[in-house]
Amino acid sequence: MTAEDIGFMQMALRQAQAAADAGEVPVGAVVVRAGQVIAAGHNAPLSSHDPTAHAEVNAMRAAAQALGNYRLDDCTLYVTLEPCAMCSGAALHARFKRVVFGATEPKTGAAGSVLNVFAHPQINHHTQVTGGVLADDCAQVMQRFFEQRRDQQQRSKVPLRDDALRTPDAALAGLDLPLALSHFTADLPALDGLRLHWFDNRQAHHVSPHVYLHGLEGWSAQYAEQLLSHEPVMALDLPGFGLSDKPKKVTTHRIAWHAQVLREFLARVQPAPVALHAPRVMAPLLAQLALPIHWLDAPALPAALSDAPYPDPGHRAGPRALSTLLAAPTPHLLRS
Repeated sequence: MTAEDIGFMQMALRQAQAAADAGEVPVGAVVVRAGQVIAAGHNAPLSSHDPTAHAEVNAMRAAAQALGNYRLDDCTLYVTLEPCAMCSGAALHARFKRVVFGATEPKTGAAGSVLNVFAHPQINHHTQVTGGVLADDCAQVMQRFFEQRRDQQQRSKVPLRDDALRTPDAALAGLDLPLALSHFTADLPALDGLRLHWFDNRQAHHVSPHVYLHGLEGWSAQYAEQLLSHEPVMALDLPGFGLSDKPKKVTTHRIAWHAQVLREFLARVQPAPVALHAPRVMAPLLAQLALPIHWLDAPALPAALSDAPYPDPGHRAGPRALSTLLAAPTPHLLRS
């Protein structure tokens, strides 16, 4: 990292801040030739209604216009965030001598994080890539932006009545349920404030449990027999099922989201679970789990227990959504 790289990345950071001020994801870029900035740009896909209007593309377009040439082979591109595949490809087409970026992008980065477009030997032009220049500063700009946006979203939300998401206690009155074993958390990142429910029969919490997962037509209460046994057992309700909170928008219930909630929950279980027991229909949610999986035929529930968590049709959005999604061909499920 040279003093020159730092100076030009600071200019790119000012562009990123301009993007943030405009409500765009804060990424900024500058194009430098012979030690001089000849063009700059920042993210503007929202304001321009243009999915290609990334900071790098905007800066490249301005540089090509300034030079009267789409070839930028004697130029360096500085950008605050690792370029995506589109921008990396555009940088190669422009024949940049160098690309210098700040923070890595673990989800879409195409200069080494997810893939490295620049490293393919078949490509006839090779661009030198330098990453990590003012990486912390560049990452902090992104972090501040998304924290502020989450705060704004929280402030703008109309508080929901508990029973809009949650089964009222009255619906469970008089039913044969092991409610003394109930536990709740809203602390998993994927839950975004929703409440997750499970039963846990362990007397000593230093014992590794067997974890039981319901199917499409059941919930954790169907494992009452296992919960009353001497075996350490936890029985979980996914969001939308049983006594967990139930978002009523069917589109909320994506396979990838449910799988992430399950992974985060299992990672929190201490000691680590012995195994997960689940109906085979739930297999697409379990594809990336490291622990042993035992397939089972989940016990049927009496009608009163089956209906209790779902006091109105909206509360059934989760079962409806997963019933549809799990009927789709398996290769597409985890991309949902």
